Amino acid sequence: MGQNNHKFPKEFLWGGATAANQAEGGYSEGNKGKSIADVLPGGKKNRHKVLQDPHFDFEIHLDQYSYPNHEAIDFYHRYKEDIALFSEMGFKVFRMSIAWTRIFPNGDELEPNEEGLDFYDHIFDELHKYGIEPIVTISHYEMPVHLVKHYGGWRNRQVVTFFERYVNAIFNRYKGKVKYWMTFNEINSGLIMPIVGLGFSIQNEEDKYQATFQAYHHQFVASSLAVKACHELMPNAKIGCMILYAPVYSYDSNPENVMYALQEERLFNYFCADVQVRGKYPAYMKRYLKENNIELDIQDDDLDLLKEHTVDYIGFSYYMSRTEKKVKTPEEKAQGNIMSGVKNPFLKASDWGWEIDPIGLRISLNELYDRYQIPLFIVENGLGAYDKVEEDGSINDDYRIDYLRDHINAMKDSIVDGVELLGYTSWGCIDLVSATSGEFSKRYGFIYVDKHDVGSGTLARKKKKSFYWYKDVISTNGEKL
Repeated sequence: MGQNNHKFPKEFLWGGATAANQAEGGYSEGNKGKSIADVLPGGKKNRHKVLQDPHFDFEIHLDQYSYPNHEAIDFYHRYKEDIALFSEMGFKVFRMSIAWTRIFPNGDELEPNEEGLDFYDHIFDELHKYGIEPIVTISHYEMPVHLVKHYGGWRNRQVVTFFERYVNAIFNRYKGKVKYWMTFNEINSGLIMPIVGLGFSIQNEEDKYQATFQAYHHQFVASSLAVKACHELMPNAKIGCMILYAPVYSYDSNPENVMYALQEERLFNYFCADVQVRGKYPAYMKRYLKENNIELDIQDDDLDLLKEHTVDYIGFSYYMSRTEKKVKTPEEKAQGNIMSGVKNPFLKASDWGWEIDPIGLRISLNELYDRYQIPLFIVENGLGAYDKVEEDGSINDDYRIDYLRDHINAMKDSIVDGVELLGYTSWGCIDLVSATSGEFSKRYGFIYVDKHDVGSGTLARKKKKSFYWYKDVISTNGEKL
C-alpha cells in the first residue's frame, strides 16, 4: 500500500500496549497471588496442550515445563527505564493492565493488598511525569487461580461480586490518575480459549455451551457494574469494552459459504460487543441459545443493568482477517490468532502463519463504526516476527515498519470514510512473552529485550530501527510514514 495524504486528528492518541502478565514478571513478589497466566507453560506446543486439556489442574509443574511469564521482561523492576523509552518515542498514551492478583491475591479477600495498589501508583506517577496517559485494562488473561479452583471461574455468579470489589478498589485508588479504562481483554476470545478468558476448561460437549454462555452472562453483568461505577466515581473518565476483531470473508460467492461466514462473524466478532454496546442480547443469539438448549440463569434487574450501563467506546485488537467456508479440508486450514479459517490466496502470512491484511483493518473500522456509531480505539496491532541482532548491534526490522505503515495508512483511509478513531497503541511496543505461544522469540516490540526461549539473556533493552521510525510517525502525527 502506498502513502496517502489523509490526516489524523490533532488530538489522536499514539502509543503502545502491553499486559501485566506478559511483561511484569515478579510473579511472587509484593504479596501477589497466583494467576492463570502463572500456570501456563512456555513454548507453543506445551501451551497449546494445556489450553486444550479438559482436565488441566491449574498448577505449576517445574519438573515438566518452564514458565517465562514468571520473570517475563521484568517490567516490575525496570518500569522506569521502559517508560523513559516510551517517552523518547513520544507516546501520548500507554495501554497496560492491572494484575488482579496484585490487588486481591486470591480474588475473594475483603480488603485489597496495599503493596499491589502502591506498585501501580508508582507506575501511573512515572507515566504522568512524562505526560503519558495510561489506558488500563481491568482484566487481561490473569484471573486468580483461587477463583478458578474454588469457585469454577466465571460460571459462578459469586465471581461477579469479587470482580466488583476489585473494580471499586482500583477505581477509588486511581480515579485521579487514570482516564481511560477497559473491562475484559478480548472478551470474545473465551469462545475459543475459555481457560484464559472464562477461567475454566471445557470438560465435555454438553458443558461447553451451557457453561460458556452462563459465564459470559456473568461477565456482561460484571462489565456493566464496572461501567456504572466508573461513571459514578469518575464522570470525566471513559470506559470501553475490548474485543478481538477479525473480519470474516466468505471463501467464494457460494451462498452457503456466505451465510456460514456471516454466522461466524456474528458469534465471534459481534455477540460480546452487541451486549456491551447496545445493552441487550441480539435476536440471532436468542436463536442460537435456543437451538443449543442453553437456558441462562438471568437474575432480576440483570437486563436493566445491561441496558442502562453501556460502554463509552470500543477498544479492539486487529492482527488479521479470517476466510471461511462451510466445509473445509485439513489442507485448506490457515493458522491465526487463536482462530483459523481457510487460507486466503490473496494474502501473505507472518513467520507464525498469521495472514497480513491491512485493508482488512479499514474494513474492520468501517464495519464496527457503521454498526455501533461510538468511538473506536485500536489498542492492539502489530507484527510478531523473528528479529536478528546484527554484529554492530543494530536490529533492522524493516518488515515491521512495512507492516505498521500499511496498517496506519488503512487507519487514515477509515478516518476519511467517517470513522471516529480515538487512537492507536501498537501491541508489544516492547518485546514480551507471547500469550498464545509462551515464547520470547515471537517479537513485536520497537524495543528489543535480550531474553530468549531457553531462558538465557541479560534483559538489556535495545532500540530497533522501528523505534526511530515510530518516533517520527508520532512527532508528525502520522504524516511521516
